[in-house]
Amino acid sequence: MDSKVINVDSEILGGTPVFAGTRVPIKNLFDYLETGDTIELFLADFESVSKNQVLKVLEMSQKLIETSSNIFHENFA
Repeated sequence: MDSKVINVDSEILGGTPVFAGTRVPIKNLFDYLETGDTIELFLADFESVSKNQVLKVLEMSQKLIETSSNIFHENFA
């Protein structure tokens, strides 16, 4: 199985980041979560996305936020 979770390709939705192997924008997941919808509802509405992909994107996002926070604190300490 391909370990790539996010795909960015100018031929797919003009380069919008999507879940690999789909045409589902990553932003859709965050839109669902922002409005209080569950991961399960998102997965039911976008059957081409796997739960593993969702969990990996959330994990990657958490790491990005943590890294950004560390950089922010280093620059203003």
